[in-house]
Amino acid sequence: MKVAAVQMKFAPTLDGNLKQIQTAVRSLKRRKVDTALFPECCTTGYSFDFKKLLPVNINPVIEQIQGLARENQINLLIGTALFRKRKLQNCLLVIDRKGRIEHCYAKCQLTHADRRIFTPGNHIALFKIDGITCTSVICHERRYPELVRLAAMAGAKILFHPNAGLDALAVSKSKRGGKDGIAVRAFENAIHYVFANSVGPQGGGKWSAGDSKIVDATGKTVSLADNKNEQIVTANLDLSQATGKYAQESMEHPKFLTSTWKEAVRKLRQQAEKLGRY
Repeated sequence: MKVAAVQMKFAPTLDGNLKQIQTAVRSLKRRKVDTALFPECCTTGYSFDFKKLLPVNINPVIEQIQGLARENQINLLIGTALFRKRKLQNCLLVIDRKGRIEHCYAKCQLTHADRRIFTPGNHIALFKIDGITCTSVICHERRYPELVRLAAMAGAKILFHPNAGLDALAVSKSKRGGKDGIAVRAFENAIHYVFANSVGPQGGGKWSAGDSKIVDATGKTVSLADNKNEQIVTANLDLSQATGKYAQESMEHPKFLTSTWKEAVRKLRQQAEKLGRY
């Protein structure tokens, strides 16, 4: 699978971000990308006043992005705020080549700022793209390795991680150059890792580190964006590398945990099927 991570500087409006997404998709098609990941809240920007967001604002944007996926025959993974059962959630939408929403993952581990706006989700991401089992965490959730470990136990081969850095400049700088744990998460689970971040000043004195990247299942960074510019990084993933070996083996030893792990994986699959769809 040829994958891409799209690094964006957010626009102040929904229309502005949609135009950026449209431009990126045209480039993705030229590069013959199969699956592209966009940052967290890429439809609005992460500094958006979400209290003013309404379904009538965001739903037409999602429909246009579905049309882009269909017209260009590309799987698009879009970070977006979304109303689900009248509750606003911070989501990743998985839109297939035909423009269908195949999965919706809602961020469950929220930051303090998130909790003032969003309702947390209640499942671990597990979905298929072109028949390949995948998973996701959103931004802050990189700090919760169980979200990835359980998905790898359930057969996930690729982790998609949309991000929108919103830090003081000093913190943003400290995250650059791979100092973010991503390679470790890929290595310890033996799965591929696609990370799409925002970049540059985000308003209010906050910054985003960029560093969008693709890391293979051995922990090697195979494609890396810079810390200043909008970029698209791509890689052809060798799916035979993504064995999930260590996650699978941890289900067998120590023996006293085997039944617990297997029950957790059963519940994961059940919840993903029940709550994952849009």
